Amino acid sequence: MTIRLASYDDLPKLLKLYKELRPHDPELLDAEAEAHWQMMMSDERTHVVVAEVDGELASSCALTINLSIANGARPFGIIEHVITASNFRRRGFSKQVLEFAIELAWQKNCGKLMLLSGEQLSAAHALYQSVGFQSGIEKGFVIKPSG
Repeated sequence: MTIRLASYDDLPKLLKLYKELRPHDPELLDAEAEAHWQMMMSDERTHVVVAEVDGELASSCALTINLSIANGARPFGIIEHVITASNFRRRGFSKQVLEFAIELAWQKNCGKLMLLSGEQLSAAHALYQSVGFQSGIEKGFVIKPSG
């Protein structure tokens, strides 16, 4: 098993993994997915961490570093899309990709790291707490476009 940053060649495997996380997302055309992936891969503040087992992506999370003028101009990080493929669950892969992303955020001098999770996902919340995230410090809010 290897924990690493995703590469351009990981796109098909990552799309398969994301389909498990978000089965109702609209299908992307290959060209559209490739164009967006290329933008992500060339953005120095976007990082996708993956756990690879025997050539298969077992787990992943995305870390985005956001510039800021607050907190001594230290950036802040956001982690999203934490997923482990169903056949790899309960083996610690999500924890390992999260720990990799957290360490990367600290290396990038982030003043804080944030992660949103569905209110009802108590098992995921326990995972996030096991790597150092704490609830009750700040309150998250989400707005999505209508339609």
